[in-house]
Amino acid sequence: MTTHAPAIQVHDLEKSYKDLHVLRGVNFEVTRGSIFALLGSNGAGKTTAVKILSTLLRADAGTARVNGFDVATQAADVRESISLTGQFAAVDEILSGRENLILVARLRHLKNPGQVADDLLARFSLTDAGGRKVATYSGGMRRRLDIAMSLIGDPPVIFLDEPTTGLDPQARIEVWQAVKELAESGTTVLLTTQYLDEAEQLADRIAILHEGRIIVNGTLDELKQLLPPAKVEYIEKQPTLEDVFLSLVGTKA
Repeated sequence: MTTHAPAIQVHDLEKSYKDLHVLRGVNFEVTRGSIFALLGSNGAGKTTAVKILSTLLRADAGTARVNGFDVATQAADVRESISLTGQFAAVDEILSGRENLILVARLRHLKNPGQVADDLLARFSLTDAGGRKVATYSGGMRRRLDIAMSLIGDPPVIFLDEPTTGLDPQARIEVWQAVKELAESGTTVLLTTQYLDEAEQLADRIAILHEGRIIVNGTLDELKQLLPPAKVEYIEKQPTLEDVFLSLVGTKA
């Protein structure tokens, strides 16, 4: 494994549930330290892809490597390299934010779990709320705490599966900022989302998954070039990611 190799490599990934073909030969790579968005409507196969990459599900065909390790034959190494944050915050509401972090640090057998917790509370702007029970937290605070918990042990790759589902606009912005800071610190982020503005705000590269296939993969500028250039009348209107998505998929997210 070299540090120059992609953090995630997916080649011809397939998965079916009886007659339902969820993934039909998916291919993509994620550069280290970048944010890669897997964008698609509900049922497009995003969560299935993440489950395969995080070793929770076995593919029917194809290969995938995470941090240089094969997800099928080196599952333990993959698990040590990743963290997975699902669609709903996996925090203990009875404990305080700090206690949640300390618990995970102890489970990972880290030294100075209290210091680990305090550092993460500060990093995610939760220091003032650290002593409060999580039951009193807002949706955005819970999600930020959830992401903080997933970073304990410094995994080089983190999967965020629809991290802002159900959050209000302010909470979404808080989570977006946290995700941007992850990439700035060198963490590789694979983000699944059905929110077009989320992918537009966060991702270095965007892949649109539709009916089990990646139908386009590129930077936001590259995706915008798939549509006709902007017409200059009284104002110049560049196509949005939503325009690109709906043009390619043909249905609303």
